[in-house]
Parts: sequence; C-alpha cells; structure tokens
Amino acid sequence: MNQLMRCAVWAGVVGMGLMAGGLALGAASKPNLVFVLSDDLAQGDLGCYGQKLIQTPRLDRMAREGTRYTQAYCGTSVCAPSRASLMTGLHSGHCPVRGNWEIKPEGQLPLPAGTVTVAEVLKGAGYATACMGKWGMGMFHTSGSPLKQGFDHFLGYNCQRHAHSYFPTYLYRDDRRVALPGNDGKGVGATYAQDIIQRDVLQWVRAHRDGPFFLFYAVTLPHGRHEIDDVGIYADRPWTAVQKAYAAQVTRLDRDVGQVLDLLRELGLETNTLVVVAGDNGSSFAPASEMGRRFNQAGNGLRGFKRGLYEGALRQAAIARWPGVVPAGAVRDEPWAFWDFLPTAAALAGAVLPAGCRTDGVSLAAFLRGGLAPQREFFYWELHEAQKPLQAVRFGDWKAVRNGPEAVLELYDLGADPGEKRDLAAQRPELVARAAALMTSAHEADPHWPLTGKAKRRLADEKGAFAPAPKGG
Repeated sequence: MNQLMRCAVWAGVVGMGLMAGGLALGAASKPNLVFVLSDDLAQGDLGCYGQKLIQTPRLDRMAREGTRYTQAYCGTSVCAPSRASLMTGLHSGHCPVRGNWEIKPEGQLPLPAGTVTVAEVLKGAGYATACMGKWGMGMFHTSGSPLKQGFDHFLGYNCQRHAHSYFPTYLYRDDRRVALPGNDGKGVGATYAQDIIQRDVLQWVRAHRDGPFFLFYAVTLPHGRHEIDDVGIYADRPWTAVQKAYAAQVTRLDRDVGQVLDLLRELGLETNTLVVVAGDNGSSFAPASEMGRRFNQAGNGLRGFKRGLYEGALRQAAIARWPGVVPAGAVRDEPWAFWDFLPTAAALAGAVLPAGCRTDGVSLAAFLRGGLAPQREFFYWELHEAQKPLQAVRFGDWKAVRNGPEAVLELYDLGADPGEKRDLAAQRPELVARAAALMTSAHEADPHWPLTGKAKRRLADEKGAFAPAPKGG
C-alpha cells in the first residue's frame, strides 16, 4: 500500500495552524526552512564536536548560536534511503527506498507515485521549494523526479554515481542537462561543480526573500571522490593528497554554509528562518583507515561506520539555528531521527497532515525551542546493501542489532555503553525477545526489500538489464 493510498486525499493547509507548544501561526509568520544535508559529514569532522585538524569556524559558530545534537539519527547509513526517510517521514522499515539501488545508465530506484514528501507538504502550505545538490531518488522521467515530488526548482546531480565527480561534464537545471565544457568527469576541469550549485542557492534565496520558502540543500561535500579545486590552508600539511583534499572539502562546506547564513542576515531573514545542518550518515571511515587515523572520526568512542547499523554509523552531525527561537549554545543529548523532519516542518508551517497520512516521526517543534524531547516507543532501521540485510532497533537506552537474517541479535545498553562493546543478549533474554518483536512489527514486507537478500529485479537493474532512460533525462 503506497503512501497516497494511506493518506487518501491531501487535505491542504489552514491559514492559522497550531504549532506543537501551543503557538498560533499566521501566514505572515510562517518560518523559512533550510535543511543543509551534507553527504558523509560526520560528527568527528567538526570542531564543535572535537575535531582538531580540520577548520570549521562557521559551523562551530553556528553551534554557539544554536543547538548541537549528540544523538541525531540518520534515516539509515547510506545515501538514498537516508534521504528518502528525511523526505517522506518514514523509517526504513516502511520507507519505499531502503538501500542504494542503482539503475543504469543513470539514476536510482525512484520514489513511487503517490509518495508524500516534506516538499509537497510545504508547497501545499504556500512555500516556494527548491533542491540543490544531489537528489538520488529518481530520474526526471520517473515518478521519483524532484519536480514530481514537491520541488519547484532543482539544480545539481540527480544520480548518485554522477555525483561522485566534482568536475562533471554536465549538471541538471530542473530536468535539462547543462554542459560544463572543459570538465572530464574524472577529476580535471575548468569548473568546480560546487561553485555553480552554491551560486544558484544564493540566487534562489535572494529571489524568494519574501518567502515563505523551503530550501533542501543536499550538498555533495565531502563525499568521495575527494576532489577539490584548491586545498587552501592544508597545502603545506604533512598529509597525503587525499587527506588534504578531504579536509579542504569540509572547510569548503563550512564556508558555503556560512555564506547562506550571512545572506539570511543581510536580507533580514535570520530571525524567521530555521537552518538545520546535518550529515546523511555517521562516520564514513574505518578507524584503522588512512582517513580514520588522521582525523580520528571515532574519537567519540562510537562503534561502526557507514554501511553498518552501530551507533558510529547512525549518529550524525546535526546543528539547528534560529535566533531567538532555538536556544543558543545548547547541547542536547536526547535522540531524534530524520523521519521526524516531515511532521516538524508541517507543524512549523501550520500545515495539516490529512487523516490517515502515515508518518513514523513526531514533531520536534517544542524540542527545537528547548522543550522536552517527545516520547516514543522505539527507533528502527534497516539497511539493504549487501546480500545480508541488517536491522537495528533502539528502545529507551537499549539497542539491538541483527547483522543479517540468520544472525543472532546483539543487545547493548547505550546509557552505560555507548560504544556498544558489551553484548548483553545472553544476560537479558527478555529484552532480546522484545527487540525481536519490535523488529518484526516495524518491518513492512516489500518485494523490493526482502530480508533474505537482494531482490531479483534489483540485481537485474544493477547489471543494466533493463531499458536505459530516455536521452536528456
């Protein structure tokens, strides 16, 4: 059953809605919403989380001027399903995208027709909407096109594989290819793609200064390939070339976010704009790897990294800033997750979700203001990457992980053991049974995402067995 069937008819919005926390919103007071989703940014990359070698002055300042979160959870620990969870308000047991599913020659498994996204919710509430950077949830001829999922404007990469190049031969403006002459798509060229994307972001915000607007800035930095036009302040460091490039990518991200914040201030919008910056997963590097050793991304003691479901893979960097609303200089340890963003945005915009419309999230509107974190029964994740799909569930401070359909459940007490070093499954069989029951209830069967391994159609798509997309996207 798709999300449209669950939601029946979209009910529209009301001019005066009630925010969580009891505050009425008139049309003139609807806040602008900016969500900057950085591809692979980890907590350990930022000075405000303890990084010593990479300079991130603007994000550190943003944390001082806003609130930093230590247990903000991604949708799951790879690109497409994490983004799909953010957009749909569904955890990865219900989300229509639960893994990276490549479709050749260009694109990924699309969001199905009838999916309700946060952009669609906000557009219905009178917001201008734009996505810049990387989409990865359906090419333009499919139901997953950003232009069919609530966005008025798009600029950047649609396909995740295409987004690996920072010197691509083309980008997309809306659904049309724009050639970048002089680029080879292999790391050499005259035009650094982030320059074009950043310029478009700033121009779009200026053009929509009268608001309200929703900007989903899905910036590719610092995802690999680690290509940068200028390593800048890291040129003389005694590091490898890739380490210099990675550090420069993070610092370039920091600069570009700073430019967005500066523009909001220049336009007089900062006190009516919520800005959230987050990574799309936790650490990208194994602690023993070249990058892991140099930058100590695991310095917070968390276990695991990208493509796993331990805390180091699921907790990502997250900062919120809204002067006068989001408390300045605060650090919050309570957990929340990407699927909370849709109901939060709806509450802030005064949008009314239709009766029966399914979301696994809860509104964080009061929490953002410094209030209590909302109560919930559990958090749940799936990851369908290899032949052994993974599952994890957190209830209270207890966390269970199943590394494959035949694997035994592991159980950890995150309150006493956030590094997930001591498996307590043998000592607490009653909690293992509860975790297993939660996993069963949270997983909705989907032929695309069997817990036994990759679907046959997915294997065929990844081999290029199906017809290519029309030319021009």
